[in-house]
Amino acid sequence: MKRTLIITGIVAAVFIIGLIVFNKLVSKKDKVSTYVEVSKGLFEVTVANSGSLMAEKSLDVKGPEIARTSDQGQGGRGGGGGGMGRGGNMRAADFKIQDIVPEGTMVKQGDYIAQLDKTTYDNSLKDELTNLENYQRNLEMKTLDTAVTLSGLRDDIKNQRYVVEEAQITLDQSKYEPPATIRQAAISLDQTKRNLEQLIKGFSLRKAQALADIKQQKLMYTNEVTLVKNLQDFLVKFTITAPSPGIIIYKTDFGGTKRKSGSSINAFDRIVATLPDLTSMISKLYVSEIEVNRVKLGQKVDISIDAIPGKSLTGKVFSVANIGEVLPNSDAKMFEVQVKIDGTDNVLRPGMTSWNKILIKSFSNSVYIPTECVQTGEDSIPFVFKKNHTKQIVVLGDMNEKNIIVKAGLVPGTQIYLATPAEPQKFKTVGKELIATIRK
Repeated sequence: MKRTLIITGIVAAVFIIGLIVFNKLVSKKDKVSTYVEVSKGLFEVTVANSGSLMAEKSLDVKGPEIARTSDQGQGGRGGGGGGMGRGGNMRAADFKIQDIVPEGTMVKQGDYIAQLDKTTYDNSLKDELTNLENYQRNLEMKTLDTAVTLSGLRDDIKNQRYVVEEAQITLDQSKYEPPATIRQAAISLDQTKRNLEQLIKGFSLRKAQALADIKQQKLMYTNEVTLVKNLQDFLVKFTITAPSPGIIIYKTDFGGTKRKSGSSINAFDRIVATLPDLTSMISKLYVSEIEVNRVKLGQKVDISIDAIPGKSLTGKVFSVANIGEVLPNSDAKMFEVQVKIDGTDNVLRPGMTSWNKILIKSFSNSVYIPTECVQTGEDSIPFVFKKNHTKQIVVLGDMNEKNIIVKAGLVPGTQIYLATPAEPQKFKTVGKELIATIRK
């Protein structure tokens, strides 16, 4: 029993000693984290924000172009809203994307990209092929009928010439006959000649009319041939291929919806997808109206890419918007800033999230401290609490998102409080001579 009590007492003592040591270590850690040393070195004033990558230039991949003419909407053959107008022109209609390769697909020139639904125009082509057969048949029948009709008229003229010749012979032979007989033969000859003239005139008129009818039939047939060919050529364009090498990026509508399989495109906005030029990339970000006046063209920008840890890029401010806009989930006006990335990097892709740090100013060998170290009283005079229990008045300069320059009042290596210490009223104020400088 006595042995058990001794062991229990030893264990309790070890536990208490361990707890005391642990508390001292934690206390020491908290004490260390309360202070920070005044730093000296390169100080950069920046404007930073996240953004996204985009290509500076891109090539639009478009659906088939529809010729817009003055007679569109005035009727004509074709089915539905996507048939043929008069003169063989396509009527404006929406096209549905039946199939499209996945976004981000790398393609070579001539590779398949998308297929548009051509059901309506296929039906129009079938109708026009039937019309073409009818026009061809009508032209052949008209040509044949004309040949038969004119051949009969030529025979009539030839026979009438024989009648005229016989009447002439009869008149010649009647010169020894009584005057009445001669007169009768002359009248008969004149009548046969007039009949011949009428046949010849009728033949000319009938021939001219027949030729005009054939010409009209040929024109209708030729127009239908052109119309069918236009439709066939048009339907070929419903299979979209890559005009150049690149990566497929879906077209985004005004509402932010991407055009994909099942989406529709119209005759006035025929873009199915885009092929960005990956050799020249832009990082687009937005800067608040408070900071935008500090952003200038040509300023250096350090860029990192979220999807590629450790990747560091540089660029220059390429454009700054003159008009602000209110972004979703934000009440403040934001201004678009575009940064052109230096060089070419094949791993960069449009839409990647970027972090952009625009260099506004740069100071070498500057003394600076974290901004949370700076305190101000009712008189707005800035000061910091030093580890030696003094309240040091400081003259401040430019600041960035983390630190602020101290022009006077501190030297590098001095330890200062990160936050207000306990019993700050016991700290002695020093550096009052700097107040005049601060108030200038």
